[in-house]
Amino acid sequence: MGGWAIAVHGGAGVDPNLPPERQDQAKQILTRCLNLGISALRSSLPAIDVVELVVRELETDPFFNSGRGSALTEKGTVEMEASIMDGPGRRCGAVSGVTTVKNPVSLARLVMDKSPHSYLAFSGAEEFAKQQGVEMVENDYFITEDNVGMLKLAKEANSILFDYRIPLAGMESCAASVESPITMNGMPISVYAPETVGCVVVDSQGRCAAATSTGGLMNKMSGRIGDSPLIGAGTYACDLCGVSCTGEGEAIIRGTLAREVAALMEYKGLNLQEAVDYVINKRLDQGKAGLIAVSNTGEVAYGFNCVGMFRGCATEDGFMEVGIWE
Repeated sequence: MGGWAIAVHGGAGVDPNLPPERQDQAKQILTRCLNLGISALRSSLPAIDVVELVVRELETDPFFNSGRGSALTEKGTVEMEASIMDGPGRRCGAVSGVTTVKNPVSLARLVMDKSPHSYLAFSGAEEFAKQQGVEMVENDYFITEDNVGMLKLAKEANSILFDYRIPLAGMESCAASVESPITMNGMPISVYAPETVGCVVVDSQGRCAAATSTGGLMNKMSGRIGDSPLIGAGTYACDLCGVSCTGEGEAIIRGTLAREVAALMEYKGLNLQEAVDYVINKRLDQGKAGLIAVSNTGEVAYGFNCVGMFRGCATEDGFMEVGIWE
């Protein structure tokens, strides 16, 4: 075994005009979450527990698009989704349409551990959460002032707003106008905000795990489900690796991106970075996305084909990196 490794992400598709103070804030959060995971790994916590722990921390901080601070639907509400997968045995759990569960990733873990199913959604997921006694909050808890303002802009905008977390003051300089709008499944969209969060871990025993959580797209249709809760698309873990994706959900779903990384390693014998690069370059068609991954031998890798991706990674031999751009 090559020792433990961990990677986290806070989304791909970053506004190139993101103010320096927001960049610094993002890096501080990612560093804090990495250190949390590193401490857990040094304490011999299993990989599946570490990914849940780190994603819970990301869900609690309103900076990224998961848990508190989630993107708003067209109705001004929050509908969250999350998934988690344990490489040994490929056990998994996922939830969608969650509106009152404080930490959706932990509900996904309970679906995996405490239910006969792999995926629960909307009222069924909420009912299961109550049965399991998880912490519940009002939907207003997840809604931030910035997001309310950004939803208003989203409904009025004729431009792509890449980063919905940018403060409203000075917003004009942070919107990137384009002649042709971005399309999703062939339909034009006016706002693209893919700041999903995720974590992948391999522990000192070579066990891989992955978890992903998101509020989805700003101004999305109520009931829309993205890639994050879909096993094999936004999240995947097996004996070989753990993968978490972020970006244009519909493109990630079409490419079954997370599973493709594992398949290339399993069937073609590629190493982790080779598999990640192939998937990013060959499986996204016109979509924009990124992913983080670890292997059972302690490798860590990431890739993206958009302007930037909030990410951080660390390994047992002392390597640590936190970045946004190439």
